[in-house]
Amino acid sequence: MRSAASGAQLGSVYSPSAPALAEPSGAEKSRTEPRPTEPNAAEANRNGTKRTDPSRAELTRTEPSHPLSVYRRLLKMGGAVSAGEDNDELIDNLKEAQYIRTELVEQAFRAIDRADYYLEEFKDNAYKDLAWKHGNIHLSAPCIYSEVMEALDLQPGLSFLNLGSGTGYLSSMVGLILGPFGVNHGVELHSDVIEYAKQKLDFFIKTSDSFDKFEFCEPSFVIGNCLEISPDCTQYDRVYCGAGVQKEHEDYMKNLLKVGGILVMPLEEKLTKITRTGPSAWETKKILAVSFAPLIQPNHTDSGKPRLVHLPPVAVRSLQDLARIAIRGTIKKIIHQEALGRAGDGLKSPPRFKRRRLRRRRMETIVFLDKEVFASRISSPSDDNNNCEDMEEERLEEEEESKPSELKPDPPVNFLREKVLSLPLPDPLKYYLLYYREK
Repeated sequence: MRSAASGAQLGSVYSPSAPALAEPSGAEKSRTEPRPTEPNAAEANRNGTKRTDPSRAELTRTEPSHPLSVYRRLLKMGGAVSAGEDNDELIDNLKEAQYIRTELVEQAFRAIDRADYYLEEFKDNAYKDLAWKHGNIHLSAPCIYSEVMEALDLQPGLSFLNLGSGTGYLSSMVGLILGPFGVNHGVELHSDVIEYAKQKLDFFIKTSDSFDKFEFCEPSFVIGNCLEISPDCTQYDRVYCGAGVQKEHEDYMKNLLKVGGILVMPLEEKLTKITRTGPSAWETKKILAVSFAPLIQPNHTDSGKPRLVHLPPVAVRSLQDLARIAIRGTIKKIIHQEALGRAGDGLKSPPRFKRRRLRRRRMETIVFLDKEVFASRISSPSDDNNNCEDMEEERLEEEEESKPSELKPDPPVNFLREKVLSLPLPDPLKYYLLYYREK
């Protein structure tokens, strides 16, 4: 059953038991509760596409809008993904619901624990597929972030601009994919949120073993209204806006893109992917229906002049930093070769911890179609055909619960750290190679 937290492309499924979320205060952040959309069959042709404004060569793709096709899609996408007991289980659920579809995105999500971006008193909710808001601090639902990451089609070395960068959670995951030669910038309206994001980024760099598994493109955050970016700023390969974009600001957002670049933003209550295919040519794809808080309009100074936001310059790395990147990369290759050698000697990797089997449950839902509302119990199409399998799963689960619980394995060894510390080098150089990180 796929998550209702983000909605279907042409319909929405709501769970009556889902907790209500606080309404954003107008910050450049997203709400991830879906809103029902109204299918418009007149807008689609046989191929599910329509062409708008031929002078701008802009192509918009829409899904078939017949109510039956919508209902079938709802059956496939289903209710909210299950809450996980930890970050890995949350990612497992997102993969099962097909929100996470590529290995790069999966690796980034597993590398950064979502709970690390929560305040301590709210961490119990970190692994639920729900948005979280406290004051100006806001996190979108995991299914929204995963759809955004997949749509951005990230590659090493690209430049990325996050409009409404918030806690930096998304920017940090993007940085794991961009690598050391990428560009990772964020614009945030609230100074207290920028301070919070910097604290979380510092914590990740200094304490997380995941940092050593990747070559990281560290995000840079600036304060300001993303609608007041200086017109002489550089263009980016990838842009994401985390707040609802009004139609009059669509061209402004598009102009932030390089040719060949991808923009993902909520536009007219749909998460939308726009690819710049030429200087004045665009391809638009609607991803799914969502409801986001709108962008805050600029509040000009008394002189009437905008407070221009100047993005960080694209800095050239120092020779010292390039040497550190090269040395760490070489050590990683050596570690990989040693691991292959051990595998060739017949040594087996330690068994993976076996998670407790989650029992599938049906969910009471309300379905919105063409302004009509009806209540229904929606389940996966396979549920009705696999009752015997479900009974067998329940029996196996009861047997497993009756057995002594398995202990979780020890945390994985940070081989890069161990290798660097074993090198015959002065301690200051070792610490430099480890980015002066704490153990």
